[in-house]
Amino acid sequence: MAKGRGSASWSARAIVTLMAVSVLLLQADYVQAATYTVGDSGIWTFNAVGWPKGKHFRAGDVLVFNYNPRMHNVVKVDSGSYNNCKTPTGAKPYTSGKDRITLSKGQNFFICNFPNHCESDMKIAVTAV
Repeated sequence: MAKGRGSASWSARAIVTLMAVSVLLLQADYVQAATYTVGDSGIWTFNAVGWPKGKHFRAGDVLVFNYNPRMHNVVKVDSGSYNNCKTPTGAKPYTSGKDRITLSKGQNFFICNFPNHCESDMKIAVTAV
């Protein structure tokens, strides 16, 4: 009988160990997420279009947009809206002035939709792997 109890105890320890390792692996992906402040000066402003160049983004990374909400905003858009500087119907602008947006896998497009701001390259395209 002692042998049977030992086997059950070993199985329980193995399950607990497996669960602990699983939790650590899940947290490892979360810990690897990076936070980027958009804009070379740390501010979302005109001529931001080149800011992503040379940076490597992953799904789950966070972009921080700092700006004066009386002068700017951020809108997540699709590629057509990005290229044409048009805000799609139903798009919700971010307006806090300290927006934190988590990147999705693939292409992510952002513009300021204040008049003529996107046309002044207040827009970025970010590809996250």
